Amino acid sequence: MTRAEKIKKTTIYDLAKLTDVSASAVSAILNGSWEKRRISKTLADRVKKIAEEQGYALNRQASLLRSKKSNVIGMLLPKYDNRYFGSIAERFEEMARERNMLPIITCTRRDPELELEAARAMLSWQVDWIVATGTTFPDKITELCQQAGVPVINLDLPGTLAPSIISDNYTGAKKLTENILDQSTARYGTASPLYFIGGRKTDHNTAERLRGFIDAHAAQGLSVPEENLLVRGYSLGNIALALEEAFDSGEIHLPGIFVNSTISLEGVVDWLAKHRLTDKKQPPLGCFDWDPLVSLLGHNISMVRQDVPAMLDAVFKIIDTEEASLGTVEISPVLVEK
Repeated sequence: MTRAEKIKKTTIYDLAKLTDVSASAVSAILNGSWEKRRISKTLADRVKKIAEEQGYALNRQASLLRSKKSNVIGMLLPKYDNRYFGSIAERFEEMARERNMLPIITCTRRDPELELEAARAMLSWQVDWIVATGTTFPDKITELCQQAGVPVINLDLPGTLAPSIISDNYTGAKKLTENILDQSTARYGTASPLYFIGGRKTDHNTAERLRGFIDAHAAQGLSVPEENLLVRGYSLGNIALALEEAFDSGEIHLPGIFVNSTISLEGVVDWLAKHRLTDKKQPPLGCFDWDPLVSLLGHNISMVRQDVPAMLDAVFKIIDTEEASLGTVEISPVLVEK
């Protein structure tokens, strides 16, 4: 035998002979439309098992030419290294595969150029949808995709040209700030303005959390000084530098800290440990993000858990119905008290 004969690929027609089922029925089973053809699950499972044993791989390019759909869905993700974005990626993959869609996810590191480059690559693969998660300029992604006729859904950060699914950042931040203020008052006997650390003022989420933070103070008759707003990005280096500059006079008095994401929390906890502000000396802390491992660190930290399942349910409701009206849907987060 020649090498070409040895690696000859199994076709739908080969499977039809092996299973004694028509080629069209085999195709329907393998592309996930067998229920519409009223094919039994028993038969579908048998055909899929034999296809797997034969090493059959669906020819997606040929399928695309026939159906005008690739069943491929893309997601742009800014980070992998925190619980929130990691859980978004995991849930997105699960829900896509439940619909017989192939999920493609790429991390763009909050880099606008990488975001556009990744979107272009996904368009070249004929994706049916792109979910732009936490992108820096979501409308630029949407404009690019509209030229290719591919719909976009914004997740985490909103845009104006495509439907957006986000957390209710304002209400979540307001509740978290009230919680930290209550802890601070209980410890020190009087309420004082807290510090807000992390994030970017140009981001919608940070702006809304700041608004909730300031309004929670105002409700208690407190005004937040500008120097208490240490909003200089998320990275550990920026967090440490902002705290060092804020308390370079020597004496450190922190009535409480609102931390804007678990990415920033790592920098805050490192800085507190460096200055021996741990155990009973640790100031009241709250974080707008959630990670169950925080409770094992010995730090009493209230957290806001964003409802990832509800957010992805809203995303796939749009995909399932193919009704993508403009507007923003806000999903309520959950306050997890210390």
